[in-house]
Amino acid sequence: MSGPRYTKLVAGLPASVPFVSPDTQERLRGRPYKARLGANENGFGPSPKAVKAMADAASGIWMYGDELSFELRQALAEKYAVATDNIIVGEGIDSLLGNLVRLLVEPGVNVVTSIGAYPTFNYHVNAFGGQIHGVPYKDDHEDLDGLAAMARKTNAALVYLANPDNPMASWHTGDAIKAFLDQLPENTLLCLDEAYVEFAPQGTSPDVEVEDPRLICFRTFSKAYGLAGARVGYGIAAQELISAFNKIRNHFGVNRLGQVGALAALRDQDWLDQTLAKVTAAKKRIAEIAAGHSMTALPSATNFVAIDTGRDADYARAIVKSCDHQDVFIRMPFAAPQNRCLRISAGPAEEIEFFADALAIAISQSGS
Repeated sequence: MSGPRYTKLVAGLPASVPFVSPDTQERLRGRPYKARLGANENGFGPSPKAVKAMADAASGIWMYGDELSFELRQALAEKYAVATDNIIVGEGIDSLLGNLVRLLVEPGVNVVTSIGAYPTFNYHVNAFGGQIHGVPYKDDHEDLDGLAAMARKTNAALVYLANPDNPMASWHTGDAIKAFLDQLPENTLLCLDEAYVEFAPQGTSPDVEVEDPRLICFRTFSKAYGLAGARVGYGIAAQELISAFNKIRNHFGVNRLGQVGALAALRDQDWLDQTLAKVTAAKKRIAEIAAGHSMTALPSATNFVAIDTGRDADYARAIVKSCDHQDVFIRMPFAAPQNRCLRISAGPAEEIEFFADALAIAISQSGS
């Protein structure tokens, strides 16, 4: 008996996921983590108003959600002073990335990104047969000049850039991004992933006319707004590009409660301000912990901190493994030379102290 006739492209891909979730790791370990500091979730939680709005709407979950996410798009358009048709809402940035790649990439199409940057983007490009051209980081920042040069060399259809960056928490100014945009070839689209922009200094996002056809910006409710489990992200771009998403997107993919929760969270600026203050305090404490072990906390414009261990990837990996054994979940970058670092999410004070204790034990076990 024969099986399904997979396409040659799919048949040649590994059955893998870009990240193994902490939930999966807990099942494999057979016990929960006491500190969940590796997925850059917002451990301070969402706005209570968002939680109440979702709870109040739960009895209506028998109905499909609004396929246009109209109220949420309207609120976002008002926030950014653009038209509703400049906004696309999707099931988190990951889903939006998949649809964007589907729009632009087919076998043989060139795409540029940084080596060691957010791997889910690469996952989508590989799924549609695109050719990825990677550029190394420069001084722990994504190399704008290098990315632009590679885009020109390959005549790339799409360039992916996270600003602020994951996994290094570094960032470029909005003016630098505007200059970078002008270096790209004609008809090259810049996908600017701004998942962490709420944590970044003012002026990090470029001031570019929304109808500029060279740029799409993606943002999310998963990080600063604490709704990672609701899976709601959005894109801002020229109306023509936003309209193209309607040709391929899952029109009922954004669930009803996610839309309601995101809208309530967007309207609760006080809670967002409190969250940003808590993240700042947590990052300061993480930096103190790092310094106490002669490690360096790199400057961060996100809700996590990259700690330079001053050693190599094997050393960083041993620390991650030891912390895991102590029920503290952290991660590390996966590409050299950034993989000398640890990546620690800014979470509640108790969890940060669990990390402090686990790190001390991990270092003592290493004999250093």
